[in-house]
Amino acid sequence: MKVAVTSANGKLGSSIVKNLIQLLGKDKVVGIARSPEKAAHLGIEIRKGDYNSREEFEQALQGIDKVILLSGMDEPQKRIQQHRNVIEAAVSNGVQKIVYTSIIGDDENNAFSPVVQSNRQTEKDVQNAGLDYVIGRNGIYIEPDLEYIDTYIKEGEIRNCAGDGKCTYTSREELGEAYAKMLTDDKHNGNVYNLVGEAITQSELADGINKVFNTQLVFTSVSVADYLTERKAELGEFIGTIIAGIYEGIRNGANEVPSDFEKATQRPHKTPIEMMKAFKK
Repeated sequence: MKVAVTSANGKLGSSIVKNLIQLLGKDKVVGIARSPEKAAHLGIEIRKGDYNSREEFEQALQGIDKVILLSGMDEPQKRIQQHRNVIEAAVSNGVQKIVYTSIIGDDENNAFSPVVQSNRQTEKDVQNAGLDYVIGRNGIYIEPDLEYIDTYIKEGEIRNCAGDGKCTYTSREELGEAYAKMLTDDKHNGNVYNLVGEAITQSELADGINKVFNTQLVFTSVSVADYLTERKAELGEFIGTIIAGIYEGIRNGANEVPSDFEKATQRPHKTPIEMMKAFKK
């Protein structure tokens, strides 16, 4: 059996590859990347595959039995066809199984919803492809908040529009293990899993960071409109709008969902504190 991971050079892709190597060995794992040289450090066979090119994936998926399709990072409407290029190439190559990395979120009520909608369409495309499948819906990664700690310390606060809403944070390390097991163990076939951890508020996030990193942060809640204005000014129209939409979704409960992580991995998800300590190491 040979398995492949798209976008293998990214942080999530690399985590999945690492876990697949542990399960299967290097010879059975293939990485696919738009720029293969950026994935050379993984120490496995790397094939070229740009989501915009059906032809490249026709080549990249030759001899592959199972593939993990990582959601692309392009604009929402572009992603749908990009993902279809991979799905269609998988079908024509006789791939047996697709695992797709989707996302938690509300598909209607905030500025992040177009991204969620595009992911839901790809979920349908995967389910209708006629292959075995598993879909994971990722929670929000905790790493960006931890990578941003120096800025939080400088500003003395975590500031966003999430209010008292709860977020079921996960990490790329947790997801790497989950996806490797979902791909290799066929008992998961046909399922859609919420890959999330414990639900916490932004105040609880700040308290956890204070405990692990010896900081003195507070959470400051601002209105959705004010936060949108701030994010667009700092990050630009597209990214700023998406970030504001994510926190609006948290505010409205879109990220407080039951977890299927233990079904995928046969172990409990790490707590926020445990993920913070692992990141700190």
